[in-house]
Amino acid sequence: MVQALPPISSLSHSVLTFLDDNFRSADALERASGLVSELQTRCADLDQSLLDLNRRLELSLLAYASYTDRIGGLFGDVNSKLYDLCSSTRISGAQSDGRGSEGVERSEQILGEELPSLAKEVARVETVRMYAETALKLDTLVGDIEDAVSSTINKNLRKYASTRDSEDTRLLAIKALKLAEDVLASVTKTRPQWARLISAVDHRVDRALAILRPQAIADHRGLLTSLGWPPTLSTFSFSDSDATKQAAVQNPLFTMEGELKHQYCENFIALCSLQELQRQRKSRQLEGHNREVALHQPLWAIEELVNPISIASQRHFSKWVDKPEFIFALVYKITRDYVDSMDELLQPLVDEAMLSGYSCREEWISAMVSSLSTYLAKEIFPICISQLDEVNDTGIRSQGSISWLQLIDLMISFDKRVQSLVAQTGILTSLQEDGNLQKISSLSVFCDRPDWLDLWAEIELNDIFDKLNREMENERNWSTKIQGVLSGVEDYKSPAISSAFLRRLSSVVDRSRSLPTISLRSRFIQLTGVPIVRKFMDCLLLRCQEAEGLTALTDDDALIKVTKSINAAHYFGSILKEWCEDVYFLEMGLNHQLESSSIEWSVEGDGNGIFYEEIGKMQEFRREWVEMLSTVVFRGFDARCRDYIKNKKQWQEKGEEGLIVSKTFVAALDYMQGKMSVLQVGLNGEDFVGVWRSLAAGVDRLIFNGIFMGNVKFHDGGVERLGSDLAVLYGVFGAWCLRPEGFFPKITEGLNLLKMGKKKVKDSSTIGERWLKENGIRHLSVDEAEKIVRNRVHTK
Repeated sequence: MVQALPPISSLSHSVLTFLDDNFRSADALERASGLVSELQTRCADLDQSLLDLNRRLELSLLAYASYTDRIGGLFGDVNSKLYDLCSSTRISGAQSDGRGSEGVERSEQILGEELPSLAKEVARVETVRMYAETALKLDTLVGDIEDAVSSTINKNLRKYASTRDSEDTRLLAIKALKLAEDVLASVTKTRPQWARLISAVDHRVDRALAILRPQAIADHRGLLTSLGWPPTLSTFSFSDSDATKQAAVQNPLFTMEGELKHQYCENFIALCSLQELQRQRKSRQLEGHNREVALHQPLWAIEELVNPISIASQRHFSKWVDKPEFIFALVYKITRDYVDSMDELLQPLVDEAMLSGYSCREEWISAMVSSLSTYLAKEIFPICISQLDEVNDTGIRSQGSISWLQLIDLMISFDKRVQSLVAQTGILTSLQEDGNLQKISSLSVFCDRPDWLDLWAEIELNDIFDKLNREMENERNWSTKIQGVLSGVEDYKSPAISSAFLRRLSSVVDRSRSLPTISLRSRFIQLTGVPIVRKFMDCLLLRCQEAEGLTALTDDDALIKVTKSINAAHYFGSILKEWCEDVYFLEMGLNHQLESSSIEWSVEGDGNGIFYEEIGKMQEFRREWVEMLSTVVFRGFDARCRDYIKNKKQWQEKGEEGLIVSKTFVAALDYMQGKMSVLQVGLNGEDFVGVWRSLAAGVDRLIFNGIFMGNVKFHDGGVERLGSDLAVLYGVFGAWCLRPEGFFPKITEGLNLLKMGKKKVKDSSTIGERWLKENGIRHLSVDEAEKIVRNRVHTK
């Protein structure tokens, strides 16, 4: 029988939308039967959900009604007591024979004394009742726990009529433990004064856990033995070919089935639940303290998987003491082949046990790396240290150092391969953010043995110094310049030796990145990287001092030698500055600041990074030797200008035809220009600017003090000659700047004073601060200006 559709006006908007979406065309009618089935299924699910909700609502209403009845009973008791109290008050008033004052006094006594006392007594009784109820509840739960723990050992039950296996009993014990812990957590927050009750319960629970956990672990080990764990390691192949297929065949976790698989999963969940319960108890007991240190422990169930493999592996390790690369290869092979089963099989069990904050993949890798680190610390490193103590005929610990560095290389390579196993899951990022990278790093052995880190740094540094000494002895590294520019901005003209040092320093930094903690990285850089920078600085300083000692820097070759050292320091320092802007170095710098409180640390500028002190020394070295170059050129210029400056008569002579400039001054300028040309070719642009600016300041002082302040009388011809000489001077410096006069302020303003007409400067008495400002004289004092004006002789 075909039923007619109801009118459209009676349909809701949601129904119309549903029909429009599913029946857009006539072809959609063919899917009507399937759609009806789907709607019937969904309706059935909704009906079932409605029934569940009604059942839960009924239970909630019953609980609420029970709670309301109890509250009503309590209020009834209170009302009856208040009624009795009022009755006693009226009776007392009636017995006073009409004396109202006595009734009032009695009422005040009841309200002021007896009623508060009664309230306190009621509160005390209520507290005692709550304490008794809580103690009884906890005693019952602890009794259940102790009975369940006892039954897991004796294999019989005193309290339960039916016989169950030990696993079910353990789950009952864990359930009772959780209920007891919930009560204890509530009491700790609401009734902290009941500390003795909490301590007594904790004591009994601790005794139960001391029996329950070992028994659970023993049962877990028995199940692992039944599964065939650990697998036979002799069947392992170090080849990566067909590794997935081989691991699938050999992995007992994937091959278990039936009742054995059910028992293992139940036991695994129970062990995880027990660990989560222990974590909650520690969190409660350590409230207010540094809980994170003690709360996170390795996953017990994963430890039970790793421990037998570690024991079996060590039998192979003992044969490979001289071949540690086999040890690392085997550990990585085992870690990689079983890591997938941790995600696919065991992680769902951990989630079911509600053990928060744990990843089976992370725990598996961490436990395997930890077992390797323990073996390295106990067996391998002591052998390497004993080899270091064996000094050969030449007094060089070569073989021991080589073995040590090879071992470090293997550890770094192993850590990178292990980190690649977790990089795709995002765990590695979280480990780096939490500072727990040492959990998956074999280099964590240095966390417990910082003296080994110092020894590694010493060996690493000696090896690098041996290589750098050969680089420094090669003169080609000092004559060849680094090709290209830094950051596309400036060519530092640095010799290749600076690049050689940076390569070695960069290798040290790269090796430090493998260390799991910031403090270890910072210490390793301080012990290895900083000495490399200092050795580079000592080498540059020695070459500069040798050049100065041989020729006092009067020879062009000596100047070039110094310019190369300055260029190398500038380039090296610039690279270090760029490095120190990286977060990696900023973290180490902050750690160094916290450890070295005597050092004033700056967050801005050159104080960033761990190399800030060395960068400052490089800048000081550059300033010192740039000033030295300027001083050397200035001294040569000064020596050639002495006759020129001493010749005071030339400023009193009349101008001659064809003679515009002084020959001695031109010769001195020629010398200065020649030296500056050498420096301009050899020195980087920034430091060359420092040289010629410092030289300009020196020449300005020399000419001003020697000529303008030298009690010289300037006639018209002398002023003209001086102007011509200074024009040539400006021309020399004009090759390096657009307005050279600005770098010779005193002689420029002094010449302007000499050129002023007689009418503008009547006599020196007219000169004052205001007059100087009005005439643009800003670098001369009033006394200096008066002296220059007095020495001016006007012939016209």
